[in-house]
Amino acid sequence: MFALTPLNATLSTTLRKRLIKGATGATLAGVALAAVVAVPTAQADFPQRDIRMIVPWPAGGGADAISRKISNLAEQSLPTSIYVENIGGAVTATGLMQLAKARPDGHTIGVLTYDSVVTLPRGNMVPGYSLDKLEPFARVTQEADAIVVSKQSGFTSYEELIEAARENPGTVRIGVAPQGSGPYLAVRRLEAATGVTFNVISYPGSSTAEAEALLSGEIDAAISSLGDFSGILSSGDALGVVELSGSQNPAYPEVPPISEFDVDLETGSFIVLAAPANTPEDAIETLESTYHEAYQSDEFQQWVTSIGVTPGWLGSEEVNDWIGSYQERTFAAMDELDL
Repeated sequence: MFALTPLNATLSTTLRKRLIKGATGATLAGVALAAVVAVPTAQADFPQRDIRMIVPWPAGGGADAISRKISNLAEQSLPTSIYVENIGGAVTATGLMQLAKARPDGHTIGVLTYDSVVTLPRGNMVPGYSLDKLEPFARVTQEADAIVVSKQSGFTSYEELIEAARENPGTVRIGVAPQGSGPYLAVRRLEAATGVTFNVISYPGSSTAEAEALLSGEIDAAISSLGDFSGILSSGDALGVVELSGSQNPAYPEVPPISEFDVDLETGSFIVLAAPANTPEDAIETLESTYHEAYQSDEFQQWVTSIGVTPGWLGSEEVNDWIGSYQERTFAAMDELDL
């Protein structure tokens, strides 16, 4: 379970020699006690090697960028590095199954998103996947979804988008993540709330695919966070027309919350950090405190706000209760729409 230090190696050799020579019980007890006393020091020496951070999405999306940024800051407080590995597939399950099977020593951690917490558990989509096999230790962001339109679409406001969908049902093309995802649930709830019908096109993987579809003119609009589309928003190739929130996002003052249009619809995404279940408490405490320090840094706060993402910290004592509450509310909305 731990690497023998030179002291432990010496004690083990001494113990064997005295067993052979028939050392007294008192002497053996003293040697054994010394060995036991030395063990906690070795176990508490965390981390002992580089930490692997699994991001269960392809590179280039919002979750990838945020995970890399906060990990780069967190590793500055550690004697080792934190490196990010993108393992996409199966709506985050491919990467998270690797996380769950990793040695529970704190040297492998990963990212949970909406799909990890809602989509997979709701549909029992992947045999063997369970949140019980993971140990969440922090939430670092909580951001609302938004509707973004392409420059080519000709739409310049939320009202224009809804009116076009009302006048010509099924013609306004809107891109979302696959069925069961937060954006998919959001577009169906929006249709129910406004009485319109969209041409919903799903894109597996990260929001990068939707951004490319917006740029090519393949779709008129897409739903994800403003942070996910920060690149094409800043370039002027896309425009945020509404955020699915009850309050104004200060990072995007030009994008109104949907509550301004008398629509009660709040949905969004988040990033939760987790380790394999049964990871030692001292490793969890070190990971939590290290990432909290990175989260509180001026560099992270300014950076995450600049890309339109809302920072939202929860520690290990709060995050599991929050996940349970979030699942309950979201599953109730799915039941209401028979999804």
